[in-house]
Amino acid sequence: MEPDTLLIWCVGLLTMSVVTIPFYVRRRKVEQASAKAEDTAEYYGLQEPVTIHPIVHPGACIGTGSCISVCPEGEVIGLKNGQAVPIAPGRCIGHGLCERACPVHAIQLVFGTATRGVDLPRIKQNFETNVPGLYIIGELGGMGLIRNAFEQGRQCIEGIAKEPRAGPADALDVVVVGAGPAGLSAALNCLHRKLKFVTVEREDIGGTVRYYPRKKVVMTAPLDVPGYGRLRHTEISKEQLMELWDDIIRKTGLKVRTEETVTRIERGADGCFIVATNKASYKTKRAVLAIGRRGVPRKLGIPGEDLAKVSYSLLEPEAYQGEHIMVVGGGDSAVEAALALGDQPGNHVAISYRRAAFNRIKSKNRNRIDAAQTAGRIEVLWRTQVSELTSDSVIYRDAQERLHTRPNDSIFIFAGGELPNTFLKSCGIAIDTKFGQP
Repeated sequence: MEPDTLLIWCVGLLTMSVVTIPFYVRRRKVEQASAKAEDTAEYYGLQEPVTIHPIVHPGACIGTGSCISVCPEGEVIGLKNGQAVPIAPGRCIGHGLCERACPVHAIQLVFGTATRGVDLPRIKQNFETNVPGLYIIGELGGMGLIRNAFEQGRQCIEGIAKEPRAGPADALDVVVVGAGPAGLSAALNCLHRKLKFVTVEREDIGGTVRYYPRKKVVMTAPLDVPGYGRLRHTEISKEQLMELWDDIIRKTGLKVRTEETVTRIERGADGCFIVATNKASYKTKRAVLAIGRRGVPRKLGIPGEDLAKVSYSLLEPEAYQGEHIMVVGGGDSAVEAALALGDQPGNHVAISYRRAAFNRIKSKNRNRIDAAQTAGRIEVLWRTQVSELTSDSVIYRDAQERLHTRPNDSIFIFAGGELPNTFLKSCGIAIDTKFGQP
């Protein structure tokens, strides 16, 4: 071999080594970290998704790892044998950054699994239901994150604004039902696009967020708010977020009709909807439902659940002191409520959870609840189910079906929310059960 040729080969091999060796070293470290995270996920029961979660098409994945680094929840997806794989899908809460970051579109967010279905209203890509002119956005449609809800509100109204506005002169363009993140976004975009609209909210502005425990940190992302400007927060407390919304409403001039509950939605003879509330009736060409799920808390269906000591949310933990308290549930809401109650003087707080480990809670909450257990501030009753309530006690069943009774002054139930199926069906909206489908 000629000296020049040999030199070229040496330079080429050296260059290739400089590029490839660090790549394989980094990938090996990621795979080792993923293996450790997968073991942790198995221990905590995070390999079974609850609702939304990513799936990876192995034939398309090229192993860039971009999906791993962008996930705010961390360790939902890992790297195994050079390909991305879900390792803790139970952590997923639907940010969708992994799906958008994949350069070859190998990742897709789906609802449910092949064996565990998730009920969702039937919605098209433009958020229109099977009933033409009736739309669903936000948590009710399966997406509960603030950023996602805001984006859905924008996209929905943007699409509506492009449609012909023909119709009776006395009809509104849109009625927005709900004033949580999705509803506020839809209303602000209606205002921005000069549509004729009304926004009604059965309680007060804020939706589900208003019922978070005090000082709860809410994850979001930078947002552009029409008529207000850009919000650059990535984390914000519940109180700061409520103040921010109040400021947005004040500065944009948005009007929200609070304490007004929608009782029915019907289509009239002229093709418009009649949205009836406990205070008024509105004629509109389109209606956007952003009512969330919080208004329909899932109940345990046990004797005594109608007692005054039973609550399904926690607003003011400071109001509970010197009490025997039970919290039912194993998600972030239950854990955060227990922690807040455990910080109050004189409380004896216990969590009843039907599984052997907390599922889908954030790492910060896991660390805090572990510390609270170690310090003796909170007792966790694993694999238990509450079976009956009395005025001064709670009766629960353990994994061996044995009954236990303990004193109780207050009980907080965080068993998730149920679709308002009766109301949706009365509007003509179909409900589908998703088994691992988008």
